Amino acid sequence: MTADDSAANGLRPANIAERANARWKGVAAATLDDAAGVCRIECRPEELRELCEWLAEEEGCAFATLVVEETPGPAWSLSYVYYGAAGSPWIQVRPRLDASASAVPSLSGIGHGPAVDWHEREAEDLFGLTFEGHPRLGEFVLHEDWPEGVNPMRRSFDARRPPERREPEPAWRPPTVVTAQGSFAMPVGPVFSDFAESAHFLLETVGEDVIRTIPRFFYKYRGVEKIAEGQPVDRVLLLAERFSGTAAFAHGLAFCQAVEAIGGIEVPPRGRALRTVIAELERLRHHAAAIAGICNSTALAVAASQAALIEEDLLRLSCEAVRHRYLFGVAMPGGVACDLTQAQCRRLGDSVGEVALRLGKLHRMLRYSSSFLDRLEEVGVVSKEAALSYGLVGPIARASGVARDLRKLRPYAAYDEVDFAVPLEAEGDGYARLRILFAEAEQSAAIIRRRVSSLPAGPIRASHAASRAGTALAAVEAPSGAAFHWVRLGDDGTLARYRLTPPSFPNWHGFRLAAENFAFQDFPIILASFALSNAECDR
Repeated sequence: MTADDSAANGLRPANIAERANARWKGVAAATLDDAAGVCRIECRPEELRELCEWLAEEEGCAFATLVVEETPGPAWSLSYVYYGAAGSPWIQVRPRLDASASAVPSLSGIGHGPAVDWHEREAEDLFGLTFEGHPRLGEFVLHEDWPEGVNPMRRSFDARRPPERREPEPAWRPPTVVTAQGSFAMPVGPVFSDFAESAHFLLETVGEDVIRTIPRFFYKYRGVEKIAEGQPVDRVLLLAERFSGTAAFAHGLAFCQAVEAIGGIEVPPRGRALRTVIAELERLRHHAAAIAGICNSTALAVAASQAALIEEDLLRLSCEAVRHRYLFGVAMPGGVACDLTQAQCRRLGDSVGEVALRLGKLHRMLRYSSSFLDRLEEVGVVSKEAALSYGLVGPIARASGVARDLRKLRPYAAYDEVDFAVPLEAEGDGYARLRILFAEAEQSAAIIRRRVSSLPAGPIRASHAASRAGTALAAVEAPSGAAFHWVRLGDDGTLARYRLTPPSFPNWHGFRLAAENFAFQDFPIILASFALSNAECDR
C-alpha cells in the first residue's frame, strides 16, 4: 500500500495504535496521545526493523526523521518518526534500549531503508552510535580532518573549544564503486563559482555515461543543533531562519510552531493568514529562482534573464511588504512580527498576479523550444518507486507521482482554509520537475491573491505566554519540500535538544537516482532541475 492508497482508505488516528498492539501483542506497546496528535510505539530492538517496515509498506506511512537524544546514565533515546494520511497522527517508534546499549539495528536493508540511511550515518558520526548491518558508516558529516572518537552532539563535547584538527592522510582517496577496466572518476566541486555552497560529486564512468554518483556534503558543518543547546527560544529562532537563506521563513515558522505546541500558544486568525501569505511569497520567489537556474544550465540566456528579473522583483516585493528581501525576522512565536495595510495587500495581490502572467508567458515560450526540451525530457528520471523508497519530498517527489504535501496532509497556518489541488506529474524527469515549479508558482500567486483580499481582522500575534518544559514536532512544506523541526524545552525555557531535518537532506541523498545512467553533459542540467540547497545540509 502506498501513501496515496492509505489516504484513499482514510486511516484514522486510533487505527494505527490498535493494529500495532494487535500485531505485536506482548512485545510492543502503542499509545495514542490525542492532545499532542502522536501515536507512540515502544518495542524491543529486535522488532524495530519489522515494525518500521510494516508502517511504511502496509500502512503507507512516510519516514520523516530520526531523533536521537543522549539521556543521563548515559543512555540513548531514539525516535523514528513517521506520518501518514491526512488526519492521522505523528507516529514515533521508540526501541527500548538499556543503559549499556551502543548499537541499534540498521533499517538500511528494508524497503524504505534508503530513506533512513543518511539519518543513521549522521547519528553515527555525531553521537557515536553504531547501526548494526549498515553497509557504510563513517566519513559522512565529519570529514577526515576531525579526530577519531570525537562526536560533537555528545553531552561530553564542549562546543566552546574547537577539537584538535587531524592532519589528513597523504594517501587518502575518495571511495569509489566502479571497478571495471578503463573506469575513471571525475570530481565535480567542492568549490563552485557564483554563490553556490560547497559540495563534492564524484562521477564514475567507463565512457560518456555516469555509472555511479557519490555526493559529499558537510564541508561547512556548523553544528546548529549543538549551538542551540542551552539557548533561549529567541536566540534559536535566529539560527533556525539563517542556516538556509532560500527558505528562511519556512524554517523559522516550523521552529515557532514547535514552540507554540509546547507552550499551548494559539496564533490569532490574522497571524495565521499572514503566515500563509508570506510562506507562499517565499515559495513563489524560490521557484522563480529555480526556473532561472534550469534555463541557465541549458545556456538559454534570454529565458534565464527573464526568470532572474522575476526573482529580483519578488525579492524587492518581499522587502517592501515585510522589510527583508529573504523574510528574516518575520516569523515569531505566537504569530508574525509585522502586519500588512490594505494598500500593501492591494499592491501585493496586483504584483503577484503580474508575476504569474509573466511566468505563464515564459512557460509557454519554453514549451515550444525544441532545443530546450531535448535537454530535459527523459533526462534525470526518478521513478515513483524510487522516490518513495528514498523518501523524496517536495516538487521533486511530486514530479515522480508522489502526492505528498504537508499543507494538505497536516495543515498549518491557514492552509485548512485554502482550497487548492497539489500539482502532480508522473514522468519524473527534468521537464516534469520544471512543470511542477511553474504550476506551484502559479498556485502560490493565486493563494496570495485570495488571502490578501480577505484577511481577517484582529491581532497578528498572541500575547506573551510563559514558556514551559516539553517536546513537540512541527513540520511545514518548505519550497523544496517537507521540513521537520523537533524541539525539547527544559524547565528553564531554554533548548535542551533541537533536531531539524530540511528537505534538501533526503533529496540530496536521492539525487544519485537522477544523475546516474545519463551523459556527463546532462549532469549540470539535472543538478539545476533539483534546485536544492547545499547550505541546508551544512547545518
